[in-house]
Amino acid sequence: MEPAREDDDRALVEQAFRQATFSMSIFGTDQRYLRLNEEACLVMGVGEDELRGYLYPYGVPADVDQQGMLQALRDVTTTGKPTHYESFTRAPSSIREHAWNVKLWPIRDDAGDVCAVGMAAFDSSEQHWARQRLAVLDEAALRLGRNLDLTRTAEELVDLVVPRFADFASVDLFQAVMEGDEPTSEGWSDLVALRRVAHLSLEPGTPEAAIELGGTDVHPPYSPLVRALRTGQAVLSTSDDPGLERWLQGMPARAAKVREGRARGFTVTSVLAVPLIARGTTLGVATLVRARPDPFNQDDSTLARELAGRAALCVDNARRYTRERTAALTLQRSLLPRGFVRQSAVDVACRYLPTDARAGVGGDWFDIIPLSGARVGLVVGDVVGHGIQASATMGRLRTAVQTLADVDLPPDELLAHLDDLVLRVTAHDEEAGPGADGTGETGATCLYAVYDPVSRRLTTASAGHPPPVILEPGGTTRVLDVSAGPVLGVGGLPFEATEVELPEGSLVALFTDGLVEAADHDPDAGVGRLCEVLARSGTSLESRCDALLTELLPAHPRDDVALVLARTRALHAGQVRVWDLAADVELVAEARRLALAQLQAWGLEEAAFVTELVVSELVTNAIRYGADPIQLRLIHDRTLICEVSDGNSTSPHLRRARMFDEGGRGLLLVAQLTTSWGTRQTATGKTIWAEQELV
Repeated sequence: MEPAREDDDRALVEQAFRQATFSMSIFGTDQRYLRLNEEACLVMGVGEDELRGYLYPYGVPADVDQQGMLQALRDVTTTGKPTHYESFTRAPSSIREHAWNVKLWPIRDDAGDVCAVGMAAFDSSEQHWARQRLAVLDEAALRLGRNLDLTRTAEELVDLVVPRFADFASVDLFQAVMEGDEPTSEGWSDLVALRRVAHLSLEPGTPEAAIELGGTDVHPPYSPLVRALRTGQAVLSTSDDPGLERWLQGMPARAAKVREGRARGFTVTSVLAVPLIARGTTLGVATLVRARPDPFNQDDSTLARELAGRAALCVDNARRYTRERTAALTLQRSLLPRGFVRQSAVDVACRYLPTDARAGVGGDWFDIIPLSGARVGLVVGDVVGHGIQASATMGRLRTAVQTLADVDLPPDELLAHLDDLVLRVTAHDEEAGPGADGTGETGATCLYAVYDPVSRRLTTASAGHPPPVILEPGGTTRVLDVSAGPVLGVGGLPFEATEVELPEGSLVALFTDGLVEAADHDPDAGVGRLCEVLARSGTSLESRCDALLTELLPAHPRDDVALVLARTRALHAGQVRVWDLAADVELVAEARRLALAQLQAWGLEEAAFVTELVVSELVTNAIRYGADPIQLRLIHDRTLICEVSDGNSTSPHLRRARMFDEGGRGLLLVAQLTTSWGTRQTATGKTIWAEQELV
């Protein structure tokens, strides 16, 4: 080759080396700088002459990755093979971290020996951050909104951005959002109160947080948060923004946290406040903070807006769910008993626990219904489905049970009438069509039990409901053998009643399937576990209820639960007197005498006048219009109960006597002088009863 041509080629190669648009360097086999092109000098922040001859990592700050590059240089020198090296660090001339794609190769002399190492470093930060942003968005699609819990959704957002995107992040929402309501924009030009829902930091314990989780802070108009809320746009504030420093120092608690952070080396370089807006409603704001040297930029702002948009939609879904769930719970609790009418047959403790699943509240219910003759009705039921419709159906069924119980129907007959009601409701809803406000297909299970403290007998009937569990005073537990019967709404099938005698002080547990199927979905195992916990838990009914819910239910039950614990009492022989009477009107006076003598023995002389009238009227009616056998019974409980039974099932009724009628006023007087009165059917006829309050 001609010397002139060779010189031209060398000059061309030199120019190509110097003017390359990527960083190129040549190192000796001892890792000394030999050559650097112009781009490499820009990256290092110094000229070529200042580095030539120095050992790497001369000129590289201590906080920049050195060991990875140094090891790669040594490996190429030793093995004579090219290598590829990637790092994520800032350049010596920059404060922002960059993604570097570095290629190293051996340079050989004419003898084939390695005499130097060439290096080309490509700044792939733009592609790196694009991949990172895409990865964050992909992860956001998977993680955000996996449940309908406001707090958990906010926690997922801060988990997503710290540490890869921010050094500290927080989510603050309007209080109305936490309650399921839609916030208004009034007063955003003034102080704005926001509630801290979630925050996260690079440092354990989140020392930068000036507000505790669940706490409320008031933000001034110049703060990044309020500016973002007011404009509906992301607000990027850097350390040279006077409004940022004013906000950081504006509240003593926040100013103290800023000073503590700076003492630890956590100095805020930029703040990015992004409003959470969904369906045109502003719900709150997400705040991202960086203390790293490279502040947020517009690409970061774009990513933050995208994340905030997705998070806001999830938060709004959770808000709407909270609103609907709150409404359903309010309806559900308004339909459940808030208190019980006084009765002496049983001591009771009850619990209702709604599910926290997406399906919404269910239709479980319970009730304690005082009945005539000092008896009590125990009810527990479960409507198929969840949500407001299930709650509404539950309310209808509970009201129906109360009405039927007032008629004093036996448990099996009561369920038969309730089954007819469900069939009528279902037929009506089907006729109304899907666009109406009906509940659609209606189905439910129900258990109705009547306990008589005089006979100590429990009569139970079930419509597809789990049977009750009995804990006897000696500590023995057993599942009551009750015919399950069809669920309500099937129709055409009979219900059977089961009657057992219980020792005084027995504990009866009535429950819905959510209690025994929650842990492993095996109802038999759940009932066995219930028996075990019931037998060994505390003595009080309240503590037993708490123990059952704590030990049988998971942290987040998927079905609602109703539980009733009833400890039986007994009326002893001295509190009850029974007389068999012949069907002779002349024995009415004898019946009055017997009743008055018993009142005197009980010390209830003040009730003598009314009792004498009641006994006279009821016994007279039984003799005139009833049939043998006739029986008079007095019960001394918290009230005085007078009962007259006969063999005729025809029930009497009140009527208004005309001016010259000789009869028809007796029952009217009984109704006016007693607290309550009524009729119940028995296996042999009927019983007419009247109850008086005792002073």
